[in-house]
Amino acid sequence: MGIFQAAITKSALKKVLKKQYITVNGVVASSATFINGGECISLSIDEEVSPKKKLIFPLKVLFEDDYLAVIHKPAGILVSGNRFKTIANALAQNLKRSKLPDAAIPKPVHRLDFATTGILLVGKTSGSIRALNKLFENRAVKKTYCAVTIGETKEQGEINSEIDGKQSQSKYTLCESVLSERFGKLNLVKLEPQTGRRHQLRKHLAAIGNPILGDKDYGIENLILNGKGLYLHAYSLKFIHPFTDEEICLKDELPQRFRKLFHYRD
Repeated sequence: MGIFQAAITKSALKKVLKKQYITVNGVVASSATFINGGECISLSIDEEVSPKKKLIFPLKVLFEDDYLAVIHKPAGILVSGNRFKTIANALAQNLKRSKLPDAAIPKPVHRLDFATTGILLVGKTSGSIRALNKLFENRAVKKTYCAVTIGETKEQGEINSEIDGKQSQSKYTLCESVLSERFGKLNLVKLEPQTGRRHQLRKHLAAIGNPILGDKDYGIENLILNGKGLYLHAYSLKFIHPFTDEEICLKDELPQRFRKLFHYRD
């Protein structure tokens, strides 16, 4: 079982045997096939048959190799789920198929909210998907977000309020502030979530009185900006590539609507 990267579990091995992907000395193998030693064991997986209905949705690819990819997620689309229009369903048409033996359907390994834009990490092989998930579990991926917040704010700070009864932590740094006739003051802040709770950054900023511009769920009622979306952007990712050991540090530049408000350039 250890000779194939694509079949490292018993369940995975059973699946490829059932689909007749494994041969022993040129003969299709089954779970009853006995191995004496010295046989030629081959794994051959056919190209996947594309479904009749395809999602046509071009994505901007920021980085790609045989193991993983990094893409820009636009606002107004789910990363994954039961809907037809998702980033997950659009990946195959936008990425090159991996040439590695354990090539898999490309899969996002973390989530961004429906309204959030920015950088998204994708696994392209079964081994890579597992390894990237492990990096997130071990908090070995440094994520930085940018947001536009409303109101007076400190130069920097740390927010530790609980979310859904769980310990949560976010750090923020003020980059630039501008006066606004409607909102009083708008701030461009960089955010580093130390934990990964649902809506963490939105809830944390609202908790300190600096809700994100355009946040209809956690914003201040008379200061809700309609029609422009949520001003929250996944700005950068930094991690060690689990297969090449290279340090990967990628940025997804601020959307135009951010740059219309601020002169800040990184």
